[in-house]
Amino acid sequence: QVQLVESGGGLVQPGGSLRLSCAASGFTFSSYHMSWYRQAPGKERELVAAITRTGTGTSYTDSVKGRFTISRDNAKNTVYLLMNRLEPEGTALYYCSAVTGNGSQRYWGQGTQVTVSS
Repeated sequence: QVQLVESGGGLVQPGGSLRLSCAASGFTFSSYHMSWYRQAPGKERELVAAITRTGTGTSYTDSVKGRFTISRDNAKNTVYLLMNRLEPEGTALYYCSAVTGNGSQRYWGQGTQVTVSS
């Protein structure tokens, strides 16, 4: 059974850092592109960062470029999101997602809450 389990969220002060993790099981992790999305109350879910199967290609939404880093460890079936210099606008439920190259199959985790507040 496919599972994506996020962890690492919590309360952090503006300017602080968090590293999110997403542990995958039940599918061939290395065959899927991985991504992180976030959704704040009353807002649409937005793509934050994405990484290719091998980890050699990454992309980020403009608002987090230079501050967030997505990475993956295929030996551990885990994808990470390192978030530096966090801002209150980063407060959201963060989800990891796995998708095939053609978009025909997508899996979602349950989300982990990140709250940036002083």
